[in-house]
Amino acid sequence: MESLKELYRIGRGPSSSHTMGPSHAAERFKAAYPQADSYQATLYGSLAKTGKGHLTDVAIQEAFAPVPTGIIFNREAEELNHPNTMDLEAFQNGACMGKWRIYSVGGGKIEIEGMPAANPPQVYPLSSFGEIKKYCRDQDIYLWQYVEQCEGPQIWDYLSRVWETMKAAVYNGLNAQGELSGGLGVQRKAQYLVRQRHMDESKETRENRKVCAYAFAVSEENAGGGTIVTAPTCGACGVLPAVMLYKQEQLGFADRDMLKALAAAGIVGNVIKTNASISGAECGCQAEIGSACSMAAAGLAELFHMDLDQIEYAAEVAMEHHLGLTCDPIGGLVQIPCIERNAVAAMRAINALSLANFLTYTRKISFDMVVKTMYETGRDLFSKYRETSEGGLAKMYRQ
Repeated sequence: MESLKELYRIGRGPSSSHTMGPSHAAERFKAAYPQADSYQATLYGSLAKTGKGHLTDVAIQEAFAPVPTGIIFNREAEELNHPNTMDLEAFQNGACMGKWRIYSVGGGKIEIEGMPAANPPQVYPLSSFGEIKKYCRDQDIYLWQYVEQCEGPQIWDYLSRVWETMKAAVYNGLNAQGELSGGLGVQRKAQYLVRQRHMDESKETRENRKVCAYAFAVSEENAGGGTIVTAPTCGACGVLPAVMLYKQEQLGFADRDMLKALAAAGIVGNVIKTNASISGAECGCQAEIGSACSMAAAGLAELFHMDLDQIEYAAEVAMEHHLGLTCDPIGGLVQIPCIERNAVAAMRAINALSLANFLTYTRKISFDMVVKTMYETGRDLFSKYRETSEGGLAKMYRQ
């Protein structure tokens, strides 16, 4: 498996596949053809159908700036090798100098057709949770120690940056007001949630309200094009920081504890990314929100010093009950149902932790099994429910 640096990417929202990936592709293409006097990007599949809402065109044009760049949304092409496909062309005096076909494969990562994949090194020798769990037991180590063994001690500096960025996204989102751009008229709600106390608020109600406020805060920052961390994607970036920051504030965990929890969560995210998918365009929202919920549940279990079986069960429960979740963003925007969905998944992660505390040793389903199931379910989803905005809520909603 790849480094956690490839999973936890710090960048601009609203979409790792639709904003970060195309922006990175444009930067690489520009570096290959710096003498071009104009560029053209043709978007296909999900990139074409939801690119406007995800600011794909803006991200590409900004990457090529100040050189003029044309954007073509080809919504008719079929038989694509990947649902997130784009062509980039460079021109000088009207003549085409070069052309790349690029796939944005999730989490900000790209692949270029006909070129050797510039894949990051595989720093983890094991790729299934079962293998990792056995190794950790044999070595009598925690998941976070396995991360340190494979990545080296320098990983803690990176995870510290990740944690600081996550916290900043929460605080920035809580302090922001107004309407998100895109035309749906969605108002930011995080500040309202964090400030409005229920008139007879119980401890449980307060937890719900604050965790949801934090998830809304990060998700609204993402939707507004702010800086966030993919966990594992932009669209699901609010789940992990919401539960982690709430528990840190509630129980006083040190930042070092939070980094260990992020490491454990990262292993779970990496297992999903390696053996299935974290792309909504490939496997629906179960691959994004489901994965984020699994990561958050595992991170919480590590934070509370649960054993490896309990960590696995928390992650499995979190994913199992997102199976079949469609990706149907209204207007192609990462707003409805995406923002609210982050809050619901954050609370579900806490519920999964509670179940793991009581029921782990009665379970029948392994985490690896539910990951495989998620991937097969996602591939079986009708294409309109995989980030095309052609089905589900996106089809039914009318302003």
